[in-house]
Amino acid sequence: MAPTDRIVTETTFYVRYAETDAMGITHHANYIVYFEEARSHYSRELNADYADFERAGYWLTVAEVHARYIVPTHYAQRIGARCWIEQLRNRALTFGYEIVDAESGTVCVTGYSKHICISHEGRVSLIPKSFYAAMQKGLPQEGNSAS
Repeated sequence: MAPTDRIVTETTFYVRYAETDAMGITHHANYIVYFEEARSHYSRELNADYADFERAGYWLTVAEVHARYIVPTHYAQRIGARCWIEQLRNRALTFGYEIVDAESGTVCVTGYSKHICISHEGRVSLIPKSFYAAMQKGLPQEGNSAS
């Protein structure tokens, strides 16, 4: 369940035909793409556009991703992709996700992804201060755990 003590953003869209299998059910791999869209939307909503982060010389490389499939989604279904920050550290952050039916609010998929900040040269780096500060705004005060 999405937390209530921090910023949670949601973007909505329809499941496209190309994202489904022969039964009209969303292929499991597409939820990882939906997580990415939710994460990009979250960053934009906090005024920390990921494109600017990359232009500054950094990437957030995926270290781990997890999805738990609860209820399938189908072609032409309007879904919401929710995102929030689970944990923020100096060099890493973890995003949480829910994919929900946009009409009923039924949770269909939950998940998280862990990311490490690296420079374009491939070295683990501190998250740039401006991006870190923007992400920190999404957390409850007691949830800011830099290390």
